[in-house]
Amino acid sequence: MRVSGAVTRSTLRQQIADALRDEVLAGRLQPGREFTVKQIAEQYGVSATPVREALFDLSAQGLLESDQHRGFRVHQFSVADYRSMVEARTLVMDGVIRDVFRKQPPSPARQLRNRDALVSVRRRAEEAARAARGGDLDILIGYDLRFWRELGALADNTYISDFLHRLRVQAWVFAVPYLRGDADARDWLWQGHPDLVAAVTLRDREALRVAIDKYNRHAMSWADRLAAGDPARRGHAPQPPDGDESADPARPGA
Repeated sequence: MRVSGAVTRSTLRQQIADALRDEVLAGRLQPGREFTVKQIAEQYGVSATPVREALFDLSAQGLLESDQHRGFRVHQFSVADYRSMVEARTLVMDGVIRDVFRKQPPSPARQLRNRDALVSVRRRAEEAARAARGGDLDILIGYDLRFWRELGALADNTYISDFLHRLRVQAWVFAVPYLRGDADARDWLWQGHPDLVAAVTLRDREALRVAIDKYNRHAMSWADRLAAGDPARRGHAPQPPDGDESADPARPGA
């Protein structure tokens, strides 16, 4: 019975963490927004313990800040933070590319697994690119994160895959408030997922490097634009009316 209870609490903890992460990625929990364990527990109708654990998990991932007296706050990343994220993932990806192509070709069994995995990755790539062309940010974020997660798994190193996934979640958390209110946002959504898959499928090192370089230059160009004040202010999701303390802390303005 104790084991079952532990599993249930762990699952609930993960569900709450996932739900709050989605709220941040959707822009409904804005950077700087404060809330308490009690508010979230009441919102989801659960006890405080799994909520507190979920919030500390998100804090460890760099998405929240904890304050002993005021509860938790959505972390507000700066343009400098975003540049550092891009630089970090560039260095790691360069290392991954060198390592993959330094190895001998995969065994027949591994090639078969990779081929099957690439079918799913290619589907994610097509959906992500389609969402980017259409400017559908919500769909794009979901497919983009799954695309990179599955593509990273081909490198067969969960530590690297987990690190890059964390960076990409943080990058999206930074980007969403800007993109939501930017009339030109669609022009700044990267659409090169299919090119990347094609290079991986062919094991074309140069094509892969070119695709990754374009991806990183695209991100840095957008950072330059933000640093120059264009757009002049962040886009914001609707906020609750002033003084409305009853508004849902996890879905402001909903």
